[in-house]
Amino acid sequence: YTDWAWTSFVVFSISQTLMLVVGATYYLTFTGVPGTATYYALIMTVYTWVAKGAWFALGYPYDFIVTPVWLPSAMLLDLAYWATKKNKHSLILFGGVLCGMSLPLFNMVNLITVADPLETAFIYPRPTLPPYMTPIEPQVGKFYNSPDALGAGAGAVLACTFAALGCKLNTW
Repeated sequence: YTDWAWTSFVVFSISQTLMLVVGATYYLTFTGVPGTATYYALIMTVYTWVAKGAWFALGYPYDFIVTPVWLPSAMLLDLAYWATKKNKHSLILFGGVLCGMSLPLFNMVNLITVADPLETAFIYPRPTLPPYMTPIEPQVGKFYNSPDALGAGAGAVLACTFAALGCKLNTW
């Protein structure tokens, strides 16, 4: 990874966790209706698809722009709120833990699939072999000293705090 990639991966994971957990928890506790977190995540996901389309239209490689996977984690927030009969403390603890375990994982998997265009262009020349004969490098140790894992870990640790912040924004 280049230096900018290190920083951007860590910031991406933490910021995505912040935006989903605080925003979804805020709207969930504001309305008191389970399902609101999933609705919020769906709207924000569509916004990121539109933004990705705009970047692609400007000529950037399609697989270089990441769209976050928020829906499963938001569904878990809704489930925690519904299953505990709208208990905000349980939402923070259970919902925060569920988001902390799921969202960074999705982000990490998402980030692995992003190709660095410069690295692709300069380090790996265009193969002359047909695709089925091109060797695939083993992925052993891919997360050793990885910014993806660091960002995912930080996001997981902070998710409960973010959930508490989302509740607190409602002057709870």
